[in-house]
Order: sequence, then structure tokens, then C-alpha cells
Amino acid sequence: MWVFFLLCALVSGKWGCTPVRYYGPDALPVNEEEVQEEEEEVEANPAEAQEPEEEEDRPLAMRRGARESGIASFMAGETHGRKTASGEIFDMHQLVAAHLTLPFDSIVLVRNPANGREVEVRINDRGPFVKGRIIDLSFEAAKQLGLVERGSGRVEIEVIRIGRE
Repeated sequence: MWVFFLLCALVSGKWGCTPVRYYGPDALPVNEEEVQEEEEEVEANPAEAQEPEEEEDRPLAMRRGARESGIASFMAGETHGRKTASGEIFDMHQLVAAHLTLPFDSIVLVRNPANGREVEVRINDRGPFVKGRIIDLSFEAAKQLGLVERGSGRVEIEVIRIGRE
């Protein structure tokens, strides 16, 4: 019996702490040599890895003023009252949204170019998980943008404020 536990401990030590990277369904192939070099640099300079990033060092989606355009959909009855990825309860009557990469509590201006309407939403969830969509809006946000009737539509988003990371 103790051999089983020893074997489990060895396997956990070997693979249990290995970092797992999620790049999403549309991710580009990873160059393993570059990843290895980055990991070696972090190990060689751990103090530098802990320093906060400057605004210009962040990926485009993490900068204030960053813009993106694509398809927005909305969440309503099926998710109303459920816990979001940020831990809060989803209320479809609030101006909130889900985004795949923006930190929670980020504020995003969403524009509907078809009718000129715009609304500010706070990111409190992760998604959308449908290829080609860039943001999942609450019912209230979709209503203010005029997207409820069609269920989805083309929008432009602009990062107003970066939330907690």
C-alpha cells in the first residue's frame, strides 16, 4: 500500500506542478524554444518578473484605449442568478459583460455602428465561447444597443479602464 502512495507522490512531483497553458481555440502554434527561453529568463531574474508591467508593455487588449470590433451576443434568462467567473451573481438587468481576456472590473465602451448607440459595461465574467464573438453582453446592455431583436450584432469595443488583474 505504501508503494502506491510513494508512486503517487513521485508522479505528482513530476507532473503535478507543470504549468498548463491555455491559448484558446484560435491560438497560434507555440514555439517551444521561445517559451523555454522566457522561462529561463524568469528563473534567472525572479525580481524582474515580479515588477508591475508598464502600460506600453501590456498586450493591446490590456491597454486603455484599445479597440476591437466583431460580433456581440447577449446573456439573459438562462444565466440570470448564476455565479459568474468573477464570483458575483449575474444580473441581466445590470450593465455587465463577459470577455475572454480583459481583467474583471474593466470598463468597456461598446458601440453599435449600425445605429450609433453606445453603452459602458463592466467585465464580470469570461466568454464568449463561440468562435467569432468578442463580447457577451447582459440583456440590459444589448437592449440599450438595439441588439435584442436579432440576438447578436456587430459592435466596436474600446477599453476605458483596466480592472483588477
